[in-house]
Amino acid sequence: MMQLESSILSIAVHFSFILILAAFFIAFLRLAKGPELADRVLVLDLFAILVIGISIIFTIISEEQLFLNAAVVIAVVAFMGTIIFAKFLKKRVNDK
Repeated sequence: MMQLESSILSIAVHFSFILILAAFFIAFLRLAKGPELADRVLVLDLFAILVIGISIIFTIISEEQLFLNAAVVIAVVAFMGTIIFAKFLKKRVNDK
């Protein structure tokens, strides 16, 4: 891991990492409590967004393009999952 040149950047990276970890904790509580399936799927989308944020933080710290590529792949997979869930809900509503 490289040394960050700017102390402001270092503080911002560490602060954002702490906030993302806090968001993971809060989202996990919502996942456990969520009364409906749609709530749980939204939390899973939020998990994907938070993992993308962590990947971007690691990209800033390590200056490796690989973490940014992983973030793009996670975004595409999460988007496809959301579309599949929306089609599932549409079919479920039409069947009633």
